[in-house]
Amino acid sequence: MGNYDSDNPVDAVITWVDGEDEKHKEKIRHYRPGTRNLNKDFFCRYAQANEIEYCIHSILKYADFIRNIFVVTDNQIPKFLIDKKSDRYKKVKVVDHTEIYRDNKSSLPVFNSRSIETKIHHIPGLAEHFIYFNDDMILLREVSKSDFFINNLPVIRGKWRPFKENIFYKRFRITKKVNQAGHVNAQEKSAKIVGFQKLFKFHHTPQPMRISTMQLFFSDHHEMEELNSSFKFRSPEQFLMQGVANHLEIKNGSCVVMNDYQMVHFRSYNKPNFWLKFKLNYFCNKKYKLFLNLQDLNLCPPSKQTYFIDWLNKRYKL
Repeated sequence: MGNYDSDNPVDAVITWVDGEDEKHKEKIRHYRPGTRNLNKDFFCRYAQANEIEYCIHSILKYADFIRNIFVVTDNQIPKFLIDKKSDRYKKVKVVDHTEIYRDNKSSLPVFNSRSIETKIHHIPGLAEHFIYFNDDMILLREVSKSDFFINNLPVIRGKWRPFKENIFYKRFRITKKVNQAGHVNAQEKSAKIVGFQKLFKFHHTPQPMRISTMQLFFSDHHEMEELNSSFKFRSPEQFLMQGVANHLEIKNGSCVVMNDYQMVHFRSYNKPNFWLKFKLNYFCNKKYKLFLNLQDLNLCPPSKQTYFIDWLNKRYKL
């Protein structure tokens, strides 16, 4: 049954899409009229290097307090779950977008993680306390519930930052980026919604969250939930639900704040092989590092990607 607390269980939630699925690509093209020949840069947001398998394996290996692992997707199932029917994956449950959009199915399909994240608190059977993962977030070593919740309050990792419009040297560039749907822009929007004058910036680490925090917020802002979850593609009008939840918890004093991300993060793979190998092997073996984020691993040059995949296979394939 696992080593979880039956009175206060913790679930994991992962959003995932198989961007190589031709049916999925055709669905995207249908909603982007005039762009049948969408370029690789567009589709790279939906591409993958099977990171979700390592994400799930890392949870199973290093977080036995997790009760269920919910994979939220659009009429797809990760191939390894189909090919390897085993008791090993009895905790894993695939949840279709239709299950979380409930009375708002007319907004579907959506191809936008920010829209989907706005609805994850509607997952049937989801625990009050849950940890939200992107599919490229991987646990590096054994973690406990207290790494994410202390006295049932979320542990929020981040760093305070001024808004970009309040940073002198960035003011010259802000007019060019004001309409961009970038990650930091969406975080800043989230902070402003809650009434903050600065940003508590989170990174690409698993995010502990509480259903009640999201429900309470949306009970007073139902129209914001419906609007934010309706965009088929990323929009500068959108906020990040994780950001709203974090700032609400901070505002209410109902969290534990940490300034250390405890993460090894890869975003660019242009550095020399020796540096990538050193960073992967040296920092991932540091006991205080709990999380690995391999952002856009699908864009990694083939020879380097092979090294990363081999490293992951040795560590997480059972």
